Amino acid sequence: MHDLETLKSGGYRGAGLTQLRLACPLTSFPEEILELGDTLEQLDLSGTGLSSLPTNLGSALPKLKSAVFSNCTFKVFPRVLASCANLETVVFRNNGMEKIPEDAFPPHLRCLVLTGNCLTSVPSSISRCDGLEQCLLVGNQLRDLPPEMADCKKLSTLRLSSNNISTLPSWLYTLPDLRFLSFANNPCASPATNGIHTPRGLASIAWSDLEIQQSLDADTSQGLWHQSPHYAEDVAIKLFRDPIDGTDDDGFAADEMSAYLAAGAHESLVTILGQIHGHPDEDDATTREEGEGKTTLQGGIVTQLLLDSYIPLSTFTTPSTTTTEEGATDNDAAPSLDTKTALQMLTGIASCLAHLHSRGIAHGSVRPETVFASAADAHALLTHFRAATRYGGGCSAAAQADEIEKVEVLAFGRVIDFVLGVVDRQSAGGGGGGDDEKEGQGEEVETGLRGLRDRCVAAEVTERPGFEEVVEVLEGMMGWRGMMRIPDVVPA
Repeated sequence: MHDLETLKSGGYRGAGLTQLRLACPLTSFPEEILELGDTLEQLDLSGTGLSSLPTNLGSALPKLKSAVFSNCTFKVFPRVLASCANLETVVFRNNGMEKIPEDAFPPHLRCLVLTGNCLTSVPSSISRCDGLEQCLLVGNQLRDLPPEMADCKKLSTLRLSSNNISTLPSWLYTLPDLRFLSFANNPCASPATNGIHTPRGLASIAWSDLEIQQSLDADTSQGLWHQSPHYAEDVAIKLFRDPIDGTDDDGFAADEMSAYLAAGAHESLVTILGQIHGHPDEDDATTREEGEGKTTLQGGIVTQLLLDSYIPLSTFTTPSTTTTEEGATDNDAAPSLDTKTALQMLTGIASCLAHLHSRGIAHGSVRPETVFASAADAHALLTHFRAATRYGGGCSAAAQADEIEKVEVLAFGRVIDFVLGVVDRQSAGGGGGGDDEKEGQGEEVETGLRGLRDRCVAAEVTERPGFEEVVEVLEGMMGWRGMMRIPDVVPA
């Protein structure tokens, strides 16, 4: 965080600043920022209350790559940003923005965040943003998207939850890189349950029976579920809240909880033990409420507590072949995967995704960061449902079920690609066989995975396999490896 007084007195002039962040109240854009144009690349004026930008912003800050104005008061998207030749990231969260003029987007835009505004349309000129990769539009009043947006061929992430979209446009399924799509709480999606009634088979757990011990993340705690005066179980306690300062870029808590409860049971999903009732912050209807930027608690669940061995798949690395003077590899502390373990994990996650889509649920964020894996157990779990969408039943999106599923197949293909990059090629895993045999088995599995990956990431959405077929291929590979395994032979 930087200081306005230092900025005004010229304290940052000539300091070579590449980033500037101010959070103090501002009635106008400080002209002194324009004197930092030789080096400034990232500008964050969130929470300052600004509503306009100087007309010479582009010429004064030619190196600007990121501009963030969350929780300000821009009612109209500033057309001056189109003059910022190198601007790639533009963020206007929770501004009450009502309009985006034509030709207002910077030419090299890659990430556009307009979460939590009042927009009813997106200008057709967005088609000129041919480098656009992420477009986050959660919590607006959009009725549709411009057909010209089909020209944004690099778009990989599109967040549309909590708008007024009745039908998803068919051109979405012509985008070769789209893999993270969410559209919950729209007329085209299945309505979220309000969380009042506990689904059949789940326990209804009183908040007074839970004991918080320590925080695991912003929404989840480790604790005890006191089922009787003499018995308590170690559990995870997850509460569903929306951000106090606005809207989450992925979606709303009520939709997340609805997806968790609708997902049911699967060996690659965290087991839900019960639904919480009687929390002090819970209102009678557990519905979204607006006012002063705050929302009520949307509910909570109690789940199994994961073992410490479960870590994000993204933290796995390839064992280094470079040794230090002490003889240890550079990545000794980093976990790695053998081919057998990797294959089992991928099969489980693919089966889980097939299960979800059979229930009309798209996860919306399948990536190494949302897969928690235990190499010791050769097991993986799919987590983090904030971007999930329910699209089954009689909603209009149900007619596009195959396409919606194959958008997510691309995301899974990228996960396969990540796993191929971190698998330990020196170990095929499992028992039996010599080193040469294990290496050969590992190579066969990797060849099979590369072939499956290529099918999953096909540019034509319709050419990708569905998850049931993906599971069949992976299970076939596991059986194929089993048949290829040669028992140990004791030398004579």
